Amino acid sequence: MTINDMEFFHQASKRICGTLNAKTMLADIRKYIENFMPAESLDLNTYEPENRMLRNIASASIYPETPLRYPAKLSKEAALFVETGRYGPVVSMINRSEMQPVAKQVELEAKQHPLCFLLLHLKIAGKSFGELVISARGRDLFRKEHARLLELLHDPFSIAIANILKHQEVLRLQKKLSDDYRYLASELRQISGAEVIGEEYGLKPIMEMVRQVAPLDSHVLLLGETGVGKEVIANAIHYSSLRHSGPLIKVNCGALPENLIDSELFGHEKGSYTGAGTTRRGRFERAHGGTVFLDEIGDLPLSAQTRLLRVIQDRTIERVGGRDPIKVDIRIISATHRDLQQMVLEKSFREDLWFRLNVFPITIPPLRHRKADIPALVKHFVQKKCREMRIRTHPTISPIQMEKLIKHDWPGNVRELENSIERALIHALAGAPNGRLIFDDISRPHRQGQPLCPNLEQDVLTLDEVMRNHIEKVLLLCNNRIDGPNGAAGRLGVNPSTLRHRMRKHGIAFGKRRKSTEN
Repeated sequence: MTINDMEFFHQASKRICGTLNAKTMLADIRKYIENFMPAESLDLNTYEPENRMLRNIASASIYPETPLRYPAKLSKEAALFVETGRYGPVVSMINRSEMQPVAKQVELEAKQHPLCFLLLHLKIAGKSFGELVISARGRDLFRKEHARLLELLHDPFSIAIANILKHQEVLRLQKKLSDDYRYLASELRQISGAEVIGEEYGLKPIMEMVRQVAPLDSHVLLLGETGVGKEVIANAIHYSSLRHSGPLIKVNCGALPENLIDSELFGHEKGSYTGAGTTRRGRFERAHGGTVFLDEIGDLPLSAQTRLLRVIQDRTIERVGGRDPIKVDIRIISATHRDLQQMVLEKSFREDLWFRLNVFPITIPPLRHRKADIPALVKHFVQKKCREMRIRTHPTISPIQMEKLIKHDWPGNVRELENSIERALIHALAGAPNGRLIFDDISRPHRQGQPLCPNLEQDVLTLDEVMRNHIEKVLLLCNNRIDGPNGAAGRLGVNPSTLRHRMRKHGIAFGKRRKSTEN
C-alpha cells in the first residue's frame, strides 16, 4: 500500500489520539500500520530503574495475547544498556535480537521465537517515559523505511501516551478517594452517633416513624429541645434511606455569618466578590445524590429562607456570581428547637417555607420523658468516652448513682448526660473509690412551690419499705425482667436468685404471678 507521509501521519494520528483507553488505541493503530510494516504485536512499556523492571501498560496483537512476557526483570547488563541511553536514535530496529541485550533477554523469555523488533523511544521535553515495541515473528523483517514511518509518529504517540498515563493516574486516585470516602463515611457515621440508643423504649414510636419515612424522598422536620438527639435521628433517616451511599452534608444555620450564608449554601464563582479566588461548590451542590441536614433552621435569615424555598421548589441553585442554574438532587432534613408556627405568626419565618419543610414532622421527646433510656445511654457514653480518653478499665456505676441519674430532670437532655459522664470519668481518673463513677454534682432541680428543705414531720419509711419500693421501681424500669444483662438483678448488682428471695420476703410477685396480677 502506497501513501504519502502527510496522509499517513494524519490517519495514524487520528487513531492514536482518538481515545484515552490504551488497549483500544493500540488495537486501532496496529490494524492501520500493519498495511505498511510487519506489526503482529504492539506493546506499550515503562521501565522502573529502582527494581530494573520492565512493565507493560497495554498490548495489542494478532495472537490471543502478546508473545512477550511481562513484567520482565532485566539483567544488570540489559538495565545498564537502558539506563545509559545506549539504544540510540528515536527508533531502534532490531532484526537480530542477539545484537542488543534487552531484545536478547526479552526474546529468550518470549512465548514465540524468533522475533524481531522495532522500538519507538518516547520522550517529552527530553525526558524518557516509555517505549512502544512493535514485534513480528521471524528474522530481518524490518527495513529503514519502516523505521522512518514510525519516527513520524513519535510526537502523536508521546503526547497521547503521556495523556493516557495521566488519565490512568487520575482514575487510580479517583478510586482511592472513593475508597477513602466510604471508609471515612463509615467512621463518621460511628463518631456522629448513627446508633440510636433507646429505640426499644422511649424512642420506639420515633424509630417507627423513621422506618416509615426513610425509604422515601419526603422532607422531614425534626422538632425538640436542644440536646435531645436530633442529629442522631437525622443520621438514622439518611443511613436507612436509598441515599445512604450518597453524602450527608450537615449545616448549622445558626453558626453561619449572614454575609457568607449564600456562599456557604450555594457556592460562588471565581471573582464573584473580593477574596473569591477560586470557584467553590456550596453545601447543596456537595450534597447532590444525598441528604442535607439543616440544623437550627429557625435561625436562618428571611433572605436566605427565600432562596432555600427556590431550591426546594425547583431543585436548582445558582452560585454567587453565576448565571447558569445547577440541578441538584437532594433530600432535606431540617431541625429546630424553636416554635416555627409561632415564628410564622410573628413574620420571622416564611409560612410557605414552613409548609414545604413540615411534610413529615417528628417531635423527639426530652430525656425527662423517657427515663427508661437512661441506663442504656449511660452504658453507651461510658464506653464511648473511655474509648476517646483511652481508659482501658471501664469504671462501674452503683445502683445508688444510677438512681440519682434517673431521678435528675436533665434540662440539657442527652447532651447534658454525656457531659456529666465525661466529667465523672475525669474525676475517676484522679482515683475514685472502688473504681466507680460518682455523680455528686447531680441534684434534682427544685420545681416551683417545692420546699427547699424536706418536711421533717413527714412519715419516715422503714428499711423494708424503702427496699420494696426500690425493687418495684427497678422492675418497672426493666419491664419486669430479672435475668440477663438488662434485667433487674444486673441493675441492682445482685444474683438473680438473691433478688427473687428478697422479692418473696417483701411480697413482690414475679414471673407468671406478676403478669397475672398486672392483668
